[in-house]
Amino acid sequence: MDADPAAALRAIKALHTAVWAVLVGIILAIPVLAWQNRFTWVAVFTAVMLVEVAVLAVNGMRCPLTDLAARYTDDRRPNFDIYLPRWLAANNKRIFGSVFVAGLVVAAVRWFGQP
Repeated sequence: MDADPAAALRAIKALHTAVWAVLVGIILAIPVLAWQNRFTWVAVFTAVMLVEVAVLAVNGMRCPLTDLAARYTDDRRPNFDIYLPRWLAANNKRIFGSVFVAGLVVAAVRWFGQP
């Protein structure tokens, strides 16, 4: 264990939050890009998200950064490993998984509605 577990935990939480923000940005961009008929970017961002889903699936639906953060604290609140409000951390997959699927529906409707 590091000499300063609190510092290690803060660093992991900062990294986890940054990765989360990028992924949420990608999720939110998908329907916007679909609406703009920018389907190459929709495909790229969808592929990125599917890689993230695969990582979660292989890791028991947990982010590997959560497991890393757990080495530095006994805290197991939903947001012990990320700088998010507790309610958002607890419902993150449900909320943004639904938004991701909705974005894919928008993309499919736009794609198949093309003349």
